[in-house]
Amino acid sequence: MSTPAKVLFLDRDGTLLVEPPDQQIDALAKFRLLPGVIGALRRLVAAGYELVMVSNQDGLGSASFPEADFIAPQQLLLDIFAGEGIVFREVLIDRSFAHEHLPTRKPGVGLVRHWLVEGALDRAHSVVIGDRASDLELAANMGLRGLRIGAGLDWAGIAALLLDAPRRAQVERVTRETRVHVQLDLDAAPAAQVASGIGMLDHMLEQLAVHGGLALRLRCSGDLHVDEHHSVEDCALALGQALRRALGERRGIARYGFDPATLPLRASGAIGFSAAMDEARADVALDLSGRAHCVFSGCFPREAVGALPCELVPHFFASLADALGATLHLHVAGSNAHHMVEACFKAVGRALRQAIRRDGDAIPSSKGVLATGQAA
Repeated sequence: MSTPAKVLFLDRDGTLLVEPPDQQIDALAKFRLLPGVIGALRRLVAAGYELVMVSNQDGLGSASFPEADFIAPQQLLLDIFAGEGIVFREVLIDRSFAHEHLPTRKPGVGLVRHWLVEGALDRAHSVVIGDRASDLELAANMGLRGLRIGAGLDWAGIAALLLDAPRRAQVERVTRETRVHVQLDLDAAPAAQVASGIGMLDHMLEQLAVHGGLALRLRCSGDLHVDEHHSVEDCALALGQALRRALGERRGIARYGFDPATLPLRASGAIGFSAAMDEARADVALDLSGRAHCVFSGCFPREAVGALPCELVPHFFASLADALGATLHLHVAGSNAHHMVEACFKAVGRALRQAIRRDGDAIPSSKGVLATGQAA
């Protein structure tokens, strides 16, 4: 079964081309692209959108609007766009006059009815874009979001609205052992409000948020009268789920978290991003691949730091990687357990900051997909 398409249904005159006073582009002398349209569409195509042109061309083919007068500007438009890597999946033109009230004329859905069948469209992301009320009516009739060019919204603004929206998520994880609530924003100023019931874990999650560039709120009420295991594990799982949701299909991220400056240190045990705290050092390599895998190496010199058992530190990161869908390699060495634990959280935070940063609009995988659990 094919994947539902993420489609932009685009009007032409007034949206792709500047509409002349007589509202008819029937000569090359009237041809003028709308400012910013090429740059915006290039971004949107790179982000996985398909394009469908839907245009009312009143009386096309009649004596008042001969077909030949339409063809030259239309072909020039398609050629210019194709030269920029912008190709339309379909061009749908209605030739009727408004007084005919045909169902193929916008805002009627006659021309796009085949897109309305079950499974054809990614309805959550597909959008109708035009310059008139009829375009917004078409969007409503299709059950899609509509955006209107003009009145403060230009093509740069449309691209930003569709591609640069804040990456946010909320997760409520409830079991018989814990209740964890997480609010996360990957694009707000780093900040942390954490109350897990375990003081050392709170401190570590704050370090992860600040160094990871995350705005994080986390609350956990757990069965600490039994032990700390469930709370530590479920905080990691809820945080990983929130990161996964906020990243979505992971389009436009850097994907990998490592510091090239540390790569020559591999012979001494370093495997990526390094964080040092006094005598302790943690080395991290992170891949937001959609595949869950965690490798942890290191031995803590005591059983617990505060109320946080050291044996739960590798379990925290394994649970985080599992829920996030990430490959995480973490090595730590030192002689002070507090320093070692803190270096782990700081190093993972710094690697995460690098991996989630925006780095274009494409999915960073030769397979064209991430975050599905499939190899990428």
